[in-house]
Amino acid sequence: MAVPVIDFSKINGDEREKTLSEIAKACEEWGFFQLVNHGIPLELLEKVKKLSSECYKTEREEAFKTSTPVKLLNDLLQKNSTEKLENVDWEDNFTLLDHSENEWPCNTSNFKETMVEYRGEVRKLASKMMEVMDENLGLPKGYIKKAFNEGMEDGEETAFFGTKVSHYPPCPHPQLVNGLRAHTDAGGVVLLFQDDEYDGLQVLKDGEWIDVQPLPNAIVINTGDQIEVLSNGRYKSAWHRVLAREKGNRRSIASFYNPSYKAAIGPPEMTAAAEEGSEKKYPKYVFGDYMDVYANQKFMPKEPRFLAVKTL
Repeated sequence: MAVPVIDFSKINGDEREKTLSEIAKACEEWGFFQLVNHGIPLELLEKVKKLSSECYKTEREEAFKTSTPVKLLNDLLQKNSTEKLENVDWEDNFTLLDHSENEWPCNTSNFKETMVEYRGEVRKLASKMMEVMDENLGLPKGYIKKAFNEGMEDGEETAFFGTKVSHYPPCPHPQLVNGLRAHTDAGGVVLLFQDDEYDGLQVLKDGEWIDVQPLPNAIVINTGDQIEVLSNGRYKSAWHRVLAREKGNRRSIASFYNPSYKAAIGPPEMTAAAEEGSEKKYPKYVFGDYMDVYANQKFMPKEPRFLAVKTL
């Protein structure tokens, strides 16, 4: 069993209907799929790989050696304990935001310019993917994007768009710590440019953890909790995790197109996603209130979050 791989270049050709169907099936059955021929220039992706690795090597690797997960693992080993560390992740990361360009977290030459360009390309791909989901769900074109951009004026987006640049360094005792604990993503559409050499990312499918196989220059798409709500449960957000590994420094660059914190999120009205006579399976709420709940329950069962959030 393998995570679906979809050729996105066929979305505008004779095989459009087949491609739409493949994406719909992947959203319904997996919540995870890989896009090839997605339109992001390969030369840009190569620069992103190179500069991200340089940034970690020159600016972050040394600090990770004295980080909290390293200290906790060393403490565990000194106690000769074989109990797994469950409340920490073997990960180095920083996040790039639209408003953070003056406070750039990495000084590697050309990194800023490259990542600004990359984020622009990924943002365009996110918009295309949301329109595909609109079409597959029988929603008006632009429905999901509009829902995420509460209060948008003059085309100025209010949605949250962040990019988390992560590295999972080699771990001497990978059986004792998680790379990243199992969770679902809180927001909307996630677009991941993962390492094409080292594995470790897994998705939960029918009770079994499945590797998201490294595929050079692919973009991994996964749906977050808010897509689950806007599809009234047709597109479930998928549980996923990262395993710590003894060898390799796995790179992971995840971009999140999430609702504005002020956006009201709930199941749609009369559409294919909420057919006549079918009950709405989720409450309507403000996304910021959902994030308040998620912050404390990220690694806990998903369903109670929807019950705990303040409803509109």
